[in-house]
Order: sequence, then structure tokens, then C-alpha cells
Amino acid sequence: MSKDDESIDMATLTVTAKGQVTFRKDVLQHLGIKPGEKIELALLPNGRGLLKAARPSGTIEGFVGLLAGRTKKVATLKEIGDATAQGWAGQE
Repeated sequence: MSKDDESIDMATLTVTAKGQVTFRKDVLQHLGIKPGEKIELALLPNGRGLLKAARPSGTIEGFVGLLAGRTKKVATLKEIGDATAQGWAGQE
């Protein structure tokens, strides 16, 4: 461990025979990761890695598919526009 690592809280996790790791709840909460969300792992030199919550890129494709299959209601463009305007105005 380097001098910079001394002030970092470390969590030790166990790798299973299948190569899987289970993250403890406190670790996931610290990372801001909820069940079903994805994790990004950047592979760094010297056998190190940087782990963080994967955040959506904000593409229109991701937005369109966000609620797919979760409702049978079909909204008109006017209803969508009205809901968007209310949201921007801070109304629900």
C-alpha cells in the first residue's frame, strides 16, 4: 500500500470459485449503487482497478427505453409536452 492509500477505507471481498464477488450492502451504498444497476471497472496499471457506479449517458435511446413495458397507457404528444412543462416548472 502506498502512502496515499493509508487514508482510504478498504473493503476486503472474497472471490468465489466461479470468479464472482458479492459486494456488501455498505459498499454498494457508499458507491451509490442500487440492485439492478451496473458497475464500471477501469483497469489500471500494476493490477489496480477503479470501481464506480455506471451512470446513464443521457442518450435519447436510453430515455425512450426507460419505461418500456411498464405501463399500457399511451400518452399523446400534447400530454407529454404538458407533463414536461409542469416538471420544468417544479410541479407534479
